[in-house]
Order: sequence, then C-alpha cells, then structure tokens
Amino acid sequence: MKLQQLRYLIEIENQALNISKAALVLCTSQSGISKQIALLEGELGVDLFERNARKLTALTVAGERVLALAKEMLNKADDIKQVAEEFAGKQKSIGIATTHTQARYVLPAIVEQFLSKYPDISLNLQQGTPEQVATLLEQNEVDISIATEVLAGRETLVALPCYRWSRSVIVKKDHPLAQKHKLTLADIVQYPIITYVHGFTGRYKQDEAFARHKLQPNIVLTAVDADVIKTYVRLGLGVGIIADMAFNPEHDCDLRVLSVKHLFGVSTSQIAIKKGRHIKPCIYPFIEMFAPHLTRTLIDRAIGCTDLEARKTVFTNVLIPIY
Repeated sequence: MKLQQLRYLIEIENQALNISKAALVLCTSQSGISKQIALLEGELGVDLFERNARKLTALTVAGERVLALAKEMLNKADDIKQVAEEFAGKQKSIGIATTHTQARYVLPAIVEQFLSKYPDISLNLQQGTPEQVATLLEQNEVDISIATEVLAGRETLVALPCYRWSRSVIVKKDHPLAQKHKLTLADIVQYPIITYVHGFTGRYKQDEAFARHKLQPNIVLTAVDADVIKTYVRLGLGVGIIADMAFNPEHDCDLRVLSVKHLFGVSTSQIAIKKGRHIKPCIYPFIEMFAPHLTRTLIDRAIGCTDLEARKTVFTNVLIPIY
C-alpha cells in the first residue's frame, strides 16, 4: 500500500468519482490512477468502488471505511513532515485562508504585529469565498482559516469564536437617511441597496431580517469588497450595507454611517483548525494576537472536546470581544 494510492482514492471521491477530473487535479493520467486503484484493491482483497462497466458509480461499504482511514493516514503523514521541518530548523510558515473582509480590514494590523515579533516566520495568505476557505483547510492546503460563515458547520473543523461584529448603513451626507438617528427596515427599503454578495460577510442575516418582516429590498448591486460598495454609494446609486469594521472614519469622512445592529443583529467571526491535525507551535501566538482570549490552554481544551455542544461549554464564560 502506497500513500500515493490513498491520495488517488481521496481525490476520486473529491471529484464525485470522476477519474478524468481527478487525473487533471493530480497532474497524472487517467490510466495511471485506474491502475493504482486496481493494485490497491488487489492488495486489500476487496472492491473499493461499485462499477457500471468502467464507470465508478459509488463507494462500497469497504471503500467508505478505507477512505476514512486514508484521510487520517495522510493527515498524519503531513503532521510528520511538519514536525520534521520544525526540528530541522527550516523556514517556518503559517498558511492562512480567509475572506476578503478579514484580509482587508482586520488582518493587516495583526500581520504587522506578528511579523515584527516573529520575523523568522512567514505568512502565506489565501483569499476565497467562505466555502473555499473551509475547503482549503479540510484539504490541508492551509493551517488555519478565518471567516464568519461555514466554518462552524464543518464536522472536520474546530471553529473558535474570535470577535462579534455588526453592520452599518452608509449614505452620502446629503442623502435623506443621513438625518435619521435610528433607522428602520422600512426606511432602508425605500431606496436602492448596495451590499455584499450572497454567502459573504453575514449577508444571510440581513436577508433573514427583511424576509421576517415581509419586506422586499431593492438590491441593485452586490460586491465582495466593501470599498467597491462605498464607491457606488459615493456615486449616489444607493444605500450601502457593510460590516462595521469596513468603515474608516478618516478615509470615509465624506460618508454618513448609521448603525443597524438593532436591525440585523450580531455575527461572530471564527478561526478554525482541522481536527486531529498537528498544530504548529507558531500558530498559537498568531491566534492569540488575532483573538487575545484564545489562549493556548483554551484552544487545546476546545480541540479536545469530542462534540459541538461540549465545545460550546468551553466558551460559556469567555467574553467574546466586539470589534
């Protein structure tokens, strides 16, 4: 049995049992993958896949069990490499997957602080959608992921609450809403709305609020980047709804900002680690800089919990800061 055969098995499952797609991802040939899977099945003495002619149609019961163990084995193989690199004194690094909002508005100060204190450690930052951020961590492409959505719902990940944040409405200073002291949903739906794309920065919270009050917002433009939203608000194309941390009083002094926390509630940004994976020692101080309440002791306690409800109790008496 070879680790490469197990990688082939896992990638076939990732690609919905399509060997051609798996071969493209792995930069190898379809025939090469088929041969190695056949050799693995021959060595194990069981079929891992159900087949219709040459097409794979499903994993067998044995295949599902072997796949689960294969994932564990490859995780441990990666852990061994990481430990060896640490003791060999090789350049240390932390791979971070995160969304645009975190990378643009929250992480810069943390990265600057971390690199000034640990200049021998490099940070590799990858941006993506919340789904992509979670998947990169699940596939061991990064060490940690930071986002508001998705992370807590992945069984393979341990999501740690970092900080709470809410939303603001931004308008031009001569806009009728600029004179309001406390907005209502009815106030907002009178005007075109510019906000985040579905799946980003807690967009679902505002959608739920409008739906709950049976109001139909006129969303004329969506974007991933709050700076883009601000640009079109400045053009007078609508009312912007953004995350609080995306408003900079100094740079955005030409806009009026109005809190809508009472309308859309509060969201919690999270940092996630993959279950059962070796945690590089340098990850602990980075997490603590990002979320000071997440000490090494607290992180290890949360990781040690076997289920979500038990993990929640770890944070029962922990004060999660407001951004």
